[in-house]
Order: sequence, then structure tokens, then C-alpha cells
Amino acid sequence: MIRMNLHFELDYLVNDGHASLLLNVQPSTTAHQQVGDERVEMTPGATWHERGVPGTMNRLLSVKAPAGRFHLTYQAAVTGRPLIESTALLMETEVSSLPEEVLPYLMPSRYCESDRLLNFAEATFGALPAGYERVLAVRDWVRKKLRYGSAGSTTRTSAVETLTDRVGVCRDFAHVMIALCRALSIPARYVTGTDYASKPMDFHAYVEVWLGERWYIFDPSGLGIPMGYLRIGTGRDAADVAFAMLFGDVSSEFAPLVQVTPVQGPGLVLPHHVEGALSTA
Repeated sequence: MIRMNLHFELDYLVNDGHASLLLNVQPSTTAHQQVGDERVEMTPGATWHERGVPGTMNRLLSVKAPAGRFHLTYQAAVTGRPLIESTALLMETEVSSLPEEVLPYLMPSRYCESDRLLNFAEATFGALPAGYERVLAVRDWVRKKLRYGSAGSTTRTSAVETLTDRVGVCRDFAHVMIALCRALSIPARYVTGTDYASKPMDFHAYVEVWLGERWYIFDPSGLGIPMGYLRIGTGRDAADVAFAMLFGDVSSEFAPLVQVTPVQGPGLVLPHHVEGALSTA
């Protein structure tokens, strides 16, 4: 079992009194992740309530902010009990046998144009034995072929564009892996979370792939320790899980402050790399 204390701060300049913000910064609650001791503080005058997103575990803070500077502080204690399984028996699931809620993650999406990568994916990975090892081969290919860097990558960059430029950030690495898996008829989805191992600490994007009867974590960027990723948002791609959606005349001058502190104590372990398949869904 792992436990992390979270501390986030967001700052925005609201230039009119009619702006709204949807903030996706609260960790999700799942069978393997529990959230407690939550504390939300906002600029005086701001009003907010929590909203869910149907069909997902995502939690949104819906905010009506007054004109002027807006500041949010969010704190929570998150306990994770990740499931670690042997990879030997994890097989791909026939499309006809997939649960209904998994089917949307087979389809092309805004940033994961899997329909444009069918021939490429088949030529590159089609001959490999189906199952966990093939998905691992996709992850390793993305990690090897792409260079990590922000040059040329924007919030509008898609998987096909990243494959052309061969450079991107964690968001782009995730989009490429998701698109390639879907092109192989393997459901894959985009997850946002935190990575306490990164310097400086930041939000992080990674991938979950459906194998057997559940979702398993894969991180094509290779930047962090997957056991330490705390799930915030889950979606088809980054368009579904932006940490901030701004409506009206709102601007930001500062990057988010992200602090993740692992807790040590009886029954607790620090996040570490494992050989098995990891699941927190």
C-alpha cells in the first residue's frame, strides 16, 4: 500500500465577471485508490461545486470566478493499493467479447487517429504474438523512436503529427501508443495523474490498455515510477481530461504548482518499479 499527500496550486487572471472554469485536479476514487482529507480553497467571491462526468471516474470542480486574480489550493491524502499480476497469461480480448464500456477506447479520437495508422501498425507489430508482450513492444517502440522534448509540440499536436516529427512530451508519447494499440484492435485510453519522481513535480500523462478483464498501466515516456502515479482523469485522449478548461476571458501567467509527498509508516511502501503488470483501475 502507498500513501501520498497532494498539494496543488493554480493561478489565473479573470478579465471579466462572466468567466467559468472546469478544473480536473481531484484524484479519482477506484477500487485501488481512495481519496481522503480533501481541502479546497479559492479566492474569496468564487463559487464552486463538484460535478462528475458520466461514464468516467473523473471529478470536476465547476467554478464561477469574479474578475481579478483567481487562486486555487487543493490538498488531499491518497491511498493506493495497486494490483500486480503476472504478465504470462494476459491476452488480448476479442472485440466481440469486450465489455460495452470499453468499446469507445477502440475508436479513433481527436488526438489519436488510429484509422490513419492501420497499415503501419499491422506492418510493424502485426506478426508479434498477441497479448501483453505485443503491447509492451508497442510501448518500447514509442519510447525508442520518439525523443522527449517540447520543441514543436503544442496542445493541438496529434499522434500522426508526433510520429512525423518524432519528438514530444508525455502527452504526445501517450497519444502515439494509444493510436497504435487501437490500430491493432486493442483498447487503449489516456490517463492524467501525478508523478512524484519527476523534477520538478508536475502532472503526467500515461496509458492504460485493456488486457484480459481489466486495464493495465503502460508509460511510453519512461519518465516515472508507474506505481507512484495517482489517477486524476481518464479519457479517450487529452481533449477529455485537460486539468483546466477555461470559458470566457481567462489567462494564466504561471505554471501549476504540483507537490506530491510520499508517506512512510507501518504497512506503507514507497513507489518502486515492478516486473509484473500493474493495475489501479
